[in-house]
Amino acid sequence: MSSSVDLITVLKQELKLAGITYAQLAVALGLAESSVKRMFALGDMPLTRIDEICRVLKLDFADLARALTAAQPQRLELTPEQESALVADPKLLLAAISCLSQWTFEQIVASYQYTEAELVACLAQLDRLGVIELRPLNRYRLRVDKLFRWRPDGPVMDYFRTQVVPDYYAGGFDGEGEQLMLVHGEIGHSLAALFNERLTRLGQDFAQQHLADQKLPDDQKRPYTLIIGMRSWLFGPFRALQRSAGPLPAGISSRLIKHDRRGR
Repeated sequence: MSSSVDLITVLKQELKLAGITYAQLAVALGLAESSVKRMFALGDMPLTRIDEICRVLKLDFADLARALTAAQPQRLELTPEQESALVADPKLLLAAISCLSQWTFEQIVASYQYTEAELVACLAQLDRLGVIELRPLNRYRLRVDKLFRWRPDGPVMDYFRTQVVPDYYAGGFDGEGEQLMLVHGEIGHSLAALFNERLTRLGQDFAQQHLADQKLPDDQKRPYTLIIGMRSWLFGPFRALQRSAGPLPAGISSRLIKHDRRGR
């Protein structure tokens, strides 16, 4: 990616962090909104215009240079020690997950039982742990890659398995927009990798839709949690009934099981 594209990307990110729309930027610059959109789409921006945008953002070129440097590839996972620090404090873990969902400071305070001082302290700790870079006015920038994931056998996933998963599956999955499926079957080794790629894209699509819908009024959206998993596995009681390690009976393969929220 060229440096000019990097610059435009960083400016877009800074506008988003500041909560400044193209329409608001256009007013501040004395331009039509269509001109601002075209300017960012084409990446055609002289230094004087960049300077004007920085003034609107209350940034100087040093800040912009640091943001450009920080825009390089980010970490894909935390260390076990960093994850342990998160699970040791439920409010810190919640703040981390909220930041990974790109909620604003105001959204987090309005949704959960934090005082402003408590949340500022959590964000400062997340900054020290390398999850975010804390900015003025309680804004932040993520310091993890968009493909970031918790360590598969790390402290956070262990916490999810013991605390989150039982609570999640205790529901009946019969509410609006809810469902639970268990699909079991035998497929070729190469196809397993392809299905994993599709599932990864599904998770990414869900995350992108979450970001796109942040602009909706609160009464037009509700929280959902998507759990995606795929492993070579057979339910324990069924394993005990196997004659050998041979193929499963045809009647079991490709069976679809669907439950509602009360497990009927």
